[in-house]
Amino acid sequence: MDEKKLAIVATKGTLDWGYPPFILASTAAALGYSVEIFFTFYGLQLLKKDLSHLRVSPLGNPAMPMPVPIPTLMMVLPGMEGLATSMMKSKMKAKGVASLDELRGLCLEAEVRMIACQMTVDLFEFDTADFIEGIELGGAAAFFEFAGESDVTLFI
Repeated sequence: MDEKKLAIVATKGTLDWGYPPFILASTAAALGYSVEIFFTFYGLQLLKKDLSHLRVSPLGNPAMPMPVPIPTLMMVLPGMEGLATSMMKSKMKAKGVASLDELRGLCLEAEVRMIACQMTVDLFEFDTADFIEGIELGGAAAFFEFAGESDVTLFI
């Protein structure tokens, strides 16, 4: 039987949107899948060595469970992003959820191939020295060959 493959395109770089690609990739790798993640646009934030800058934006997340219902209009007030981020981090810690650093480390240990979109790196003038070791730079074509043969392809 051929090895199963999972291809993921990671386009978001917030704390809450960082979890899905790493959880799905590490789980698939543990199940024996060959996995590649293509990080493009804001998803490149997930490849930075320091992830402490990642935030949760309550604006645009209407389903975000808050302890107290907060009208959408209030989400634009200064400090709401920090409050939402703090609440999310506290809840994750209390529930024993692994950090993004830990999940990303699991992916690296499981040999998940991580590709940083070269065009986006150039567009936003990222310094690749800010990225973790073990990733590759490549264009969409480098990812398409794998994605075209994948059993599952996800856009996150």
